[in-house]
Amino acid sequence: MRFLAAFFLTLTIFLTGPLWAQDTNGQPSGPIAIEDDNVTDAAIAVRIRDILAEIGGYEDVTVTVNAGIVTLRGQTAQLTDIEQLGALVSRVEGVVAIRNQVVTTSDLVERLDPTIDRFKDRLDQFLLFLPLALVALGAFLLIVFLGIFIARLRQPWDRLAPNAFIADIYRQVVRLAFLIAAIVIALDILGATALLGTILGAAGIIGLAIGFAVRDTVENFIASIMLSIRQPFRPNDVIEIEGDIGKVIRLTSRATILLSFDGNHIRIPNATVFKSRIVNYTRNPERRFLFDLGVAPDTDLAKAKALAFDTLNDLSYVLSEPAANVWIENIGDSTITLRATAWINQHESSFVAARGEAIRMVIAAFDAAGIQLPEPTYRLVTSDTRPAPQQQTVAPEAPVEADDVVANQDASLDRIIEEERQEQAEEDLLTKDAKTE
Repeated sequence: MRFLAAFFLTLTIFLTGPLWAQDTNGQPSGPIAIEDDNVTDAAIAVRIRDILAEIGGYEDVTVTVNAGIVTLRGQTAQLTDIEQLGALVSRVEGVVAIRNQVVTTSDLVERLDPTIDRFKDRLDQFLLFLPLALVALGAFLLIVFLGIFIARLRQPWDRLAPNAFIADIYRQVVRLAFLIAAIVIALDILGATALLGTILGAAGIIGLAIGFAVRDTVENFIASIMLSIRQPFRPNDVIEIEGDIGKVIRLTSRATILLSFDGNHIRIPNATVFKSRIVNYTRNPERRFLFDLGVAPDTDLAKAKALAFDTLNDLSYVLSEPAANVWIENIGDSTITLRATAWINQHESSFVAARGEAIRMVIAAFDAAGIQLPEPTYRLVTSDTRPAPQQQTVAPEAPVEADDVVANQDASLDRIIEEERQEQAEEDLLTKDAKTE
């Protein structure tokens, strides 16, 4: 009967199979098979010793097995070897529990031996990898220097670009393209093309962060490109940008430099220039000036208008087309305002001098014709108001002649601008043959 019971129990274990698993502490879990056969323990011990001998590094570890319980004793060089040992033994079939009594050795030489072995292995790998790395480095440097050489050529880029600033941007793009190609080819030689995606991803993230940090600088750079391609002004042009009026000195990659009529430098960022309303007073040769003159209410307005019109047309620097004009602008308490306009060629005549001379000539003509320019006065009327004394007749004076208004009034400013443009010629983006808006 005992023999039959043992037989059926052994048959059940053989058919269902052991259900071993490892818990979180490195110990096998599941049902424990009842086994009285010492052969099984010996087989387990032999199996574990063979595995440790094949792996290496566990020469000082002894293995004993009793009733499926494995006892490990001895020393290892590193703590990680002890942890790996428990996990390894738990996978052997038939192990019920593990008593891991292995400790790290206190011998310094034995503990340094694995480190020295790893260093030697890595040195051997490096020596084997070195020729291939040198080939990849040579290909990288060759492609980079080729890109630098092509970028330094002046003829193709200067011919394709509208100005030196855009040509320099072309050169930078060529250098960057060859640099990326060199990195891709070098990584392909090394068999590390998968690393390229990581590099490009990191570069994209870094570029995005830098773009947000220097957003104003990037905006100013793009505005410089647009202004250099379609130039809304030329050197020495008189322009107005957000209330600042001056003559253009130069356009750089960062700002537009003006010289005010007081001799002060005005530096306006190109991003502001690109987004602002620009008034160019020099683009068209013809320019109109205007001024207002007040006359007494009892003045013959038709005569005053005709006299002012004829006086303006008699000036040598006033253009006949577009024609001058005079009209009544406003009526005040004690005066009537006439507005006079005329056109000049500002490339031949000074605008401010021409306007000043026109005012002086019209006032002289009014004085000669007896047309008074009233002053703001108040009269106190009483019951015994006496008649105002009669004005004495003034003898007519000699005809007034207009002064010369040749456009040489700003010669000193033009000289300053020319000197500065010659000193900073390399930074100037304004060219005479560029397209204009």
